Amino acid sequence: MQTILTDFYTLESYEKAENGSYTASIHLNKDHAIFSGHFPGNPVTPGVCMMQIVKELVEEFTGSKLFLKTASNVKFMAIINPFETPDLKLQLDITENEEDVKVKNITSFGETIALKMSVSYKK
Repeated sequence: MQTILTDFYTLESYEKAENGSYTASIHLNKDHAIFSGHFPGNPVTPGVCMMQIVKELVEEFTGSKLFLKTASNVKFMAIINPFETPDLKLQLDITENEEDVKVKNITSFGETIALKMSVSYKK
């Protein structure tokens, strides 16, 4: 899997459901350099990094190189601190056609929903 977030996270496991949705478990690298600047003494996973993780996982699952077309209903609902909650679950409902891939994502840790978003990518 090619990633621009080198060593930022590890895909621990994933499952594909019969309806084509995926559930992925990732582990954030709390020692990554991004966290020393965002923010010193109080590390927070940047929202743009979470959006990139979703894109990279969808690329892995679809086998397509994707480009973000639209993002709607992007809601960051909880802070993801890599020291406190490094293990995340991503629910990815993927709908694909010849030109586009649409994804509904819910990212959570434990019972807490951290991110909800709907995105459309161009192949």
